[in-house]
Amino acid sequence: MSKNVREVALQVLIQIEKEQAYSNLLLNQTINSGEVEKRDIGLLTELVYGTVQRKLTLTFFLTPFVKKGLESLEPWVKTLLQMSVYQLVYLERVPERAVIHEAVTIAKKRGHDGTASLVNGILRSVQREGVPSFEKVTNQTKRLAFEYSFPKWMVRRWLATYGEEETREMMKVSLKPPVVSLRVNQLKTNQEDLMKILKEEGVLTRKGELSSDALIVEEGNAFKTNAYRSGLFTAQDESSMLVAKALGPKAGEHILDSCAAPGGKSTHIAELMNNEGSLLSVDLHEHKVQLIREQAKRLDLSMIEVVAADVRAFSQKTPAQSFDAILLDAPCSGLGVIRRKPDIKWAKKESDIQDIAEIQAMILEAVAPLLKKGGRLVYSTCTIDQEENEAIVEHFIQTHPEFQWDITLSDRLPEEIVQSKRYKDGYVTILPHDYETDGFFIASLKKK
Repeated sequence: MSKNVREVALQVLIQIEKEQAYSNLLLNQTINSGEVEKRDIGLLTELVYGTVQRKLTLTFFLTPFVKKGLESLEPWVKTLLQMSVYQLVYLERVPERAVIHEAVTIAKKRGHDGTASLVNGILRSVQREGVPSFEKVTNQTKRLAFEYSFPKWMVRRWLATYGEEETREMMKVSLKPPVVSLRVNQLKTNQEDLMKILKEEGVLTRKGELSSDALIVEEGNAFKTNAYRSGLFTAQDESSMLVAKALGPKAGEHILDSCAAPGGKSTHIAELMNNEGSLLSVDLHEHKVQLIREQAKRLDLSMIEVVAADVRAFSQKTPAQSFDAILLDAPCSGLGVIRRKPDIKWAKKESDIQDIAEIQAMILEAVAPLLKKGGRLVYSTCTIDQEENEAIVEHFIQTHPEFQWDITLSDRLPEEIVQSKRYKDGYVTILPHDYETDGFFIASLKKK
């Protein structure tokens, strides 16, 4: 039997908070379990993502209305109030009386009459008086943090790197629902034909903005189609699609994808190589390596060999100059994909950046000797923090004179990106608001 959608949303939010669970995975599990009716899936998704995304803003809105402070409340009551205020402020189509009535009913069910009375009083006050203005916050970093719901440390770093205008735009776009983009398997079909095939299965798409391999889903679930099961496409963000192209793999080459799971870039490399040559895809965990195998099988790509290993240890056992090209899509803070995974904002600490950067530098150091002379090494991340990006590659080049920036990278990227202010000789940073894609860093190096 289906449950009340707001009760289910609250339960998911409590689990995210308590267990540090990923909202997208937990939400998918909940939807697949059939706990809510099909017609309520949209509202469930909106309530969960919206409350997680705007957590700090909702805390700012609620603070004046809770005399003893929000931390004095039981965690589930605080989350219920945040979810309810999210609806009052951001969901105009939901009647305010319905929001308050549902919240009071849930509070009485989970707590007691006193809890219900407290929730009712706070939400009635918010409804009557309205939420506080951000303009009262004079400190720029704090104001932006509250307005766009980002940790203050993150806002401070971005202001220092990108300035206020770029930081605002970046945070603003992160609050919008992410688009679903598909990468066409060019070995089986093309953009035009796939658009027609998907339309016949009830899925409407349009061509992507950046990649000639991309389609954007406008209506329908592409992953329930025969086209998906037949391997005609895979899910991948448009900026992520540029990484394999930046590597410029050629049929017959011997390629290493050194941090390969879940396999989006490995399978793209194999498609670009016409499934001819050899591609070794390495990742640390067996269960993640299995995802690469499954992807390759569905897409009918036979050239991919997968290995579960720490690539640093793997590199020590592998002869030098074994590969024509190497991709290092390095583990990172993921600050470029917050729009898709809003939990990242609250799970990361500023100290994590330095810790991750040290690991990135170690992996780059480990795989570099495996590249043949004249070969290409692409270093990429889905973060926009310079400490994990430019700083890593610039230090590497300074300490490894046998490597240089690959200025031919411009030949393998869309003209729109090469002509943008973000492109430098050999590397580019794509910010989330530039093309409404994930934020990405892509650098190409050449071994002399």
